[in-house]
Amino acid sequence: MSFNVGLSGLYAANKSLDVTGNNIANVATTGFKSSRAEFADQYAQSIRGTSGGTNTGSGVSTAAVSQQFTQGTLNTGTGRSLDLAINGNGFFMLSNNGEKLYTRAGAFHTDTDGYVINEAGNNLQGYSVDGQGNVATGVLSNLRVDSSNLAPKSTGVITVASNLNSSSTSPTVPTFSPSDTNSYTTTYSTPLYDSQGNQHTLDQYFSKTGTNTWTMYSLVDGRSINDPTSTKADATAVTFDSSGGLITSGAGGPDTTNSPNLSVGTDGIFSINNWVPAAKTTVGSTTTWSSNGAAANAGGIKLNMLATTQTNAVSGAISKTQDGYATGQITAMNIDATGNMFATYTNGQSKVIGQVSLTNFANVQGLAPAGGTNWRESSASGIPVTGAPQSGTLGYLTGQALEESNVDLTGELVNLIKAQSNYQANAKTISTQSTIMQTIIQMT
Repeated sequence: MSFNVGLSGLYAANKSLDVTGNNIANVATTGFKSSRAEFADQYAQSIRGTSGGTNTGSGVSTAAVSQQFTQGTLNTGTGRSLDLAINGNGFFMLSNNGEKLYTRAGAFHTDTDGYVINEAGNNLQGYSVDGQGNVATGVLSNLRVDSSNLAPKSTGVITVASNLNSSSTSPTVPTFSPSDTNSYTTTYSTPLYDSQGNQHTLDQYFSKTGTNTWTMYSLVDGRSINDPTSTKADATAVTFDSSGGLITSGAGGPDTTNSPNLSVGTDGIFSINNWVPAAKTTVGSTTTWSSNGAAANAGGIKLNMLATTQTNAVSGAISKTQDGYATGQITAMNIDATGNMFATYTNGQSKVIGQVSLTNFANVQGLAPAGGTNWRESSASGIPVTGAPQSGTLGYLTGQALEESNVDLTGELVNLIKAQSNYQANAKTISTQSTIMQTIIQMT
């Protein structure tokens, strides 16, 4: 029996204890992947490759310490919008001053400049957006949360679905006045915005003038569309067919001869033209209206009322949408399964401000540990393949969640007992060899 055989066994048992101890120490480390010590027996090479049938092994060696890249349990509901967990294949790519690192630990936050970083200060990599808000896939960069205000947008399209009660009677007062409810049948209002993000109100009043005809009076903030000093409404006749559908063109269609500021196209969609956004100024008891210095949408405002009907049901708006908004400040952020980073603003708007990327390798076992639950690319890992989450074989993301360590604590405690037993047994072989040697020495 050789001392070297026992010594190799001690080294192997010690390595097993080191690996097991490291796993146990990192049982609470986010994104940690457990390791496994793998051993191989040793035989001396005989001359010319021949071997006798009585060869004994020369001990054991550590063949590898391999990472176990199994999925860890997800800790959801962390409450932090930049906490991310990967479900399935892939790693987050980080930049450490240009050096590429890869990790499954998704605890991120922003620095003073808005860049998304981890606790070590490494930048999370992903795809930014262009000037039109489109994600520029294929060009990796340091992800950044743009906390600047969202610029206002003037209203360009208003869509209203409404109904006018066919059983309504004509107003008792023939001359329209917005302050006299007896001069119109029904009314509703829609918000709209100018180029500076100021909110205004489009008021539409409807007066029944015949069996299937109505007159629509339009004011903005109670003022004329193109003249803030006037309260004269722009009037337009609208007509319905026998089934209650809006007639959009031809005989009986909208009459715009008396409303140059409210034209209608061949598709039946109105256009609000020449609008002058206004504001009122009060000095003492005197109130005046004038232009507020902002502008309307350059192409005018499309007013889509094609869904307007005349049926024997209550009058009023059913649904309304418009595409303008005021200046907005970022209030929250969330990341979806495909890595899109959505920013939500105080004006109710939401937009994509970037996309997190994922990276995978042909042989993840070939990655070189870099500490801090990071890995580096190596010749054994293969070339990194980067893309958007859920593309190819890449997994998907869960926001406000973290992937916990995949260490099985029960299994590691069992491994600890086994390694301890192995250490004691190999120490016993050395002790026995020493006793035999002492006996031989005493015989001489």
